[in-house]
Amino acid sequence: MSSPIPSKAEKAAAASQPSRWWPEWLKHDLLYLLAGRAIRSFAQGYLLIIVPLYLSMLGYDAEHLGILFAASAATSAILVAAIGVLSDRFGRKTLLILISLMTAGGGVVFALSSNFLVLVAGAALGTIGRGGGVGSGGAWGPYYPAEQALIAEQASDRQRTTIFGVISFVGVIASALGSLLAYMPQLMQRFAGLTLIDGYRGLFALTALLGIAMALIVLPVHESHRHAHPEPRSRHPQLTPQRGPRRLFGISLSRESWHLISRFMITNSINGLAIGMLGPFIVYWFYRRYGVGAGTLGGLFFFMNLIAAVPYLSAGRLAARMGAVGAVVWTRGISVILLLVLAVMPTFTLAAIVFGIRMVFNTLSLPVRQSYLMGVIRPSERASAAGLANLPMHAASSVTPYFAGYLMQYIALSLPLEIAAVLMGLNTALYYIFFRNIRPPEEIVAEQANSS
Repeated sequence: MSSPIPSKAEKAAAASQPSRWWPEWLKHDLLYLLAGRAIRSFAQGYLLIIVPLYLSMLGYDAEHLGILFAASAATSAILVAAIGVLSDRFGRKTLLILISLMTAGGGVVFALSSNFLVLVAGAALGTIGRGGGVGSGGAWGPYYPAEQALIAEQASDRQRTTIFGVISFVGVIASALGSLLAYMPQLMQRFAGLTLIDGYRGLFALTALLGIAMALIVLPVHESHRHAHPEPRSRHPQLTPQRGPRRLFGISLSRESWHLISRFMITNSINGLAIGMLGPFIVYWFYRRYGVGAGTLGGLFFFMNLIAAVPYLSAGRLAARMGAVGAVVWTRGISVILLLVLAVMPTFTLAAIVFGIRMVFNTLSLPVRQSYLMGVIRPSERASAAGLANLPMHAASSVTPYFAGYLMQYIALSLPLEIAAVLMGLNTALYYIFFRNIRPPEEIVAEQANSS
């Protein structure tokens, strides 16, 4: 007996079913956002390495590096808050395109000038050299609020942490590949007769092209405008009575969101102080402590990114098993201990091993923290919350680079790493105190399902 011929409706229904090799949540808009994260992370992968080395070759010392990174961080802090608030009002995609074009402009400035003040302006314009460090996967800077809200808009509560983990995984792999380009100036010097400085400028020109590509790749993304109308229902009634919105600093958000944002602002400000001490200077520390060059550091950061990438795929399972707050506290706590160990390693090989292990634990908490913030905040206020919550982190990270450069130059090379570890430990403790009793929707639903 022959099987019946399927109708057009049945064919259409079958075609709409996701392939077993294609996750149900991986929509076209998420693919574009994945591609945008990959491009940005690829650029940050080599910029994180070559910016401090390029400035050193131009004759600028650690104190000058601190000034440049501080200026870039201060501008980034202003942009983070502005992008977050304006994204909820005027569109997240529009602001993401704008900041991508600013990165392209910063790349042009670095490619054409060696004047320190001009470079400071270029770094501030394009947040050049302001990555979140090895393993961060590009989840840093003024892109962050708009992109994070767009990603969360495409995700269900159940899949949100998994999606953030996958996007971080893609970003870290791209960053690892980008870090290999740090060796290109040496290859161009050896085989094409160019100077190292010309090779670095070629990579800055590439950054300008990648900034344009970042802007183009998000053009097809569909953005919902439901966030223009705030939800009246409280997500965490235990925090504050369900009253009308509260206006603070000229920004109107629900009182519930302000309660949460204020807690994130406190923890993130301390984290920002640590990032300013550590993030921009880890390459310089390896360079000064062990005498390794761009090629060696590029290879190191390539493997460190690969090592840090794999755990991202288990971020969703980790958060489901330990709870989002528990996962963040444990992984961050271990990374703090390993940072203290890193500061006293006697050889480059031992330091590289400790650095790699620390990266696994430090970066694993990143998608969990991103997803947690998006989960506990109302969808209509997510970009504003991301911008405001991370404003203190960027502002604080603009204060400490100068001091880190001064400490490295005149007191002790490893002292900024040790101070950063203490600050990160304080951040971890406060995160637990503030959020241990506040759970995202997926954890509440899971608990209700288990109790029924």
